[in-house]
Amino acid sequence: MSKKKNTRSNQPVQQKSQIAYLLTDKAFEDLCIPGYVPLYKNPEIVAGCRKIADLISSMTIHLMSNTDKGDVRIINELSRKVDIDPIPTMTRKHWMDTIVMNLLLYGKGNSVVLPHTWNGLIESLEPIAPERVTFVPDTGYRYKVLIDGVEFDPNELLHFVWNPDKFYPFKGTGVNLTLQDVAKILAQAKKTEKAFMQSPKPSIIVKVDGLTEEFASPEGRRKLTQDYLDTSEEGMPWMIPSEAFSVEQIKPLTLADLAINETVQLDKRTVAALLGVPPFVLGVGEYKQAEWNAFISSTIRSRTLEIEQEMTKKLILSPKWYFKFNITSLFDYDLEKIADVYCKLSDRGFVDGNEVRDRIGMSPREGLDVLRVLENYIPADMTGNQKKLIQKEEE
Repeated sequence: MSKKKNTRSNQPVQQKSQIAYLLTDKAFEDLCIPGYVPLYKNPEIVAGCRKIADLISSMTIHLMSNTDKGDVRIINELSRKVDIDPIPTMTRKHWMDTIVMNLLLYGKGNSVVLPHTWNGLIESLEPIAPERVTFVPDTGYRYKVLIDGVEFDPNELLHFVWNPDKFYPFKGTGVNLTLQDVAKILAQAKKTEKAFMQSPKPSIIVKVDGLTEEFASPEGRRKLTQDYLDTSEEGMPWMIPSEAFSVEQIKPLTLADLAINETVQLDKRTVAALLGVPPFVLGVGEYKQAEWNAFISSTIRSRTLEIEQEMTKKLILSPKWYFKFNITSLFDYDLEKIADVYCKLSDRGFVDGNEVRDRIGMSPREGLDVLRVLENYIPADMTGNQKKLIQKEEE
């Protein structure tokens, strides 16, 4: 069952008067300060945010229910709407990827989703572009949300927040201000490297007598070069008069001499630390399993927790239901270790055979859905009922 909401999504939108400015790309560049680099154009920042969005969007969203014997998964129309078909024009992964990218990068710590209902049931969950959204403070911690100039109450939509603002906690700030300086340095490093590689550097200097008439004009210098330095075949030596020429070889500065690579790596590590991703995601360092699992249990878990709580609060009526991402699917454990752990759980009767097969990617089989326990694993008060002891007593 889907949550009933009293929204105005099925009513015609009344556009309010608002001020807008139409700018061309050239005008945008002229109005921005020199050296300004939008964060969504920085490859390192985009790569870090894209990795987080890709991982979150690849997880299954479970609808769970609290019971006396533990939490169980529920499969109904509401779970299908959120996990399979949230909006007709997108897949679930595409939909969640859009939400997370708006939260981390495009929306500066804010991502808004507008539910559309029909006959009290959720029809679609539409992600709203950050440029269409305006947050208007009200009294206290209250606020209004304007979408294309139309006013909405925060309870009528999903508003995901990252890094709350100091004065307006209902609004997120992200890490845009912190990343701007690093983005400028990375952009300048790329420009320096590009200019350095494109500008030709002479590897040989020829010292000539500047008092000669031939060297006095560009035509004369060109003629001297053609007469003495140009050869018809590769590898042929130069034949020059010793009185007029002196040839020296030079080594121009390289990128290593300028320490460009070290600076870029340091800034990439700064970006990785601010976004909460491992440095190897941005091409710095090597992959480490422990570091990856720590990234999943900290950064990914924190971002998904905000999404889980907001959807549970706004989309569910039952106090026993809640949404939960299947975060265990992202941890990096090899198949041998997973099989070993689940086989031990199966021997103790904690899981059945089909649960083990499902965890390692195999289809269920009939007869394996029964909990089995090895003979040695029995309650302490039943140790006298072991088969081997009973047989000895009968003998």
